[in-house]
Amino acid sequence: MKALLAFSAALTGFSALSLAMDRHYEDYKGRGTAPPAALRRWMRLGGALGLALSLWAAMAGYGSAQGWVFWFGAMTVAALAVVLTLSYAPRRIVRLLRAGAVLVALGLLGSLASGV
Repeated sequence: MKALLAFSAALTGFSALSLAMDRHYEDYKGRGTAPPAALRRWMRLGGALGLALSLWAAMAGYGSAQGWVFWFGAMTVAALAVVLTLSYAPRRIVRLLRAGAVLVALGLLGSLASGV
């Protein structure tokens, strides 16, 4: 359950961080649009929290030695998914963000149910 949480939190974090950038927001919304300043701040904060939650889940699930290795692997796979989505289907990045958020919620519920 912690592996799912670590991966989905990294996926959500990278998706949010990418939408906070002008270039990727333009790819999603159309040329000439930029994210509002408030949305940009929230996306950056959400992205940072997603990556921090991913690190916590990896450490909690695999310990301090293997947790770092798993975290870097989860971040690599999540970043690859975001890059491929932005390259080939940029308008679907919000779907990826929502799917990641749902998986984070399910992972958190599963962690709470199992007693963290």
